[in-house]
Amino acid sequence: MEELGLSIIRDNSTLFNLNNQANEHILNIGIIFGGQSPEHEVSVITALQVVAALDGRRYRPIPIYIAKDGGWFTGTELLNLEAFKDLDTLTLIAQQVHLQRKPVGGVSLVADVPKKWFGKQILHIPLDMMFIALHGGEGENGGVQGICETYGIPYCGSGVLGSSLGMDKVISKMVCRDQGIPIVPFVSFKEHEWANRENQCLDKCEKLGYPMIVKPARLGSSIGIARVEDRNELDAAIEDAFRYDDKIVIEHAVPNLREINCSVIGDVRAARASVLEEPLTGEKLLSFQEKYMRNDGQQGTKATGTKDAGSSAGMASLDRVIPAPLSDTKTQQIQTLAVNVFQLFECAGVARIDFLMDSVTEEVYFNEINTIPGSFSFYLWEPSGVPFHRLVHELIQMGLKKHKERSRFVRTYKTNLLAMRATGAKGTKA
Repeated sequence: MEELGLSIIRDNSTLFNLNNQANEHILNIGIIFGGQSPEHEVSVITALQVVAALDGRRYRPIPIYIAKDGGWFTGTELLNLEAFKDLDTLTLIAQQVHLQRKPVGGVSLVADVPKKWFGKQILHIPLDMMFIALHGGEGENGGVQGICETYGIPYCGSGVLGSSLGMDKVISKMVCRDQGIPIVPFVSFKEHEWANRENQCLDKCEKLGYPMIVKPARLGSSIGIARVEDRNELDAAIEDAFRYDDKIVIEHAVPNLREINCSVIGDVRAARASVLEEPLTGEKLLSFQEKYMRNDGQQGTKATGTKDAGSSAGMASLDRVIPAPLSDTKTQQIQTLAVNVFQLFECAGVARIDFLMDSVTEEVYFNEINTIPGSFSFYLWEPSGVPFHRLVHELIQMGLKKHKERSRFVRTYKTNLLAMRATGAKGTKA
């Protein structure tokens, strides 16, 4: 699996050997990926990159694959990238599972219909933590994070609030605008507002001035995004964007555009920024194909000079300049903005904040935040002095710490109002 840009573990025979007493100190890390999202395949790549970076002396990867129909699966086959070329066969071979609270506390991964692994029947796999490697949909908008909090299992990354804020491009722009963080002028509307009022909506958009960018409000990886130059193109782009979401955003296109990205790690109390990157594209708009499906043998990350690994390398396959060729003053300005946005949204773990810059005026605008960035932005942290294996370790430790802190708060109240009805409970005549 060198094509992932990292070496995937080859000996998976101990993956479900959970009774090895010598390895009691090893934490079972449930790596959850896939999901019902257009970014499904991107998530698979990110997850396998995380598996490759895990320190086997501390952590045991337990793959949890959410299929496109919503089923949850586990099994060693899920650690083989080639197996995902035939999803129907993969889900037949893998073990379907669900989460279950243990009576003495904690959470286990439980088989729906038990199968045998290495001659033993595995019914319960205890989980010490959930490493969320989902992109888009319920995996990035706070849904899965809410499941983890409901089950009381530690998880890495941003919580429900930061995830949901970051996922919605419209709300995130409004929050930034209200806090004085510069954004590009935009309009937004939902599908029911567009229906039967198309001309009014188009007129409203045209006040921004051409060219414009049209995109779904709650999707990533440049899916459903288009640059438009006239009214006909605008109409078609809006219709296409509504295929992916019922809310869209239309922005005025920044002239003399340079895209600058920065990753941030930490939490609301302390966070630090990575080096900056400038993605390179031959088009006016960075597309999904350029991000993930390149396989032309050109150079990949300019900072390392590594060869483009194509779609299997995830975001690491994109041509980019690292660090971005900017002045120290401009670099520090963008890094400060990135940290401010990260903490404003109460994010945790690692995120990537994307900015737009006019190369002539050098004005910088917040574009969007990715609370679960492709490949966890390891390509930005390695030149910042943080290798991927250490980045993954930090994310796990921050997630465990966050869970411990959250657990100290009172979550229940012992008084039972229903038992007090005969002794003066208020609010009901009964």
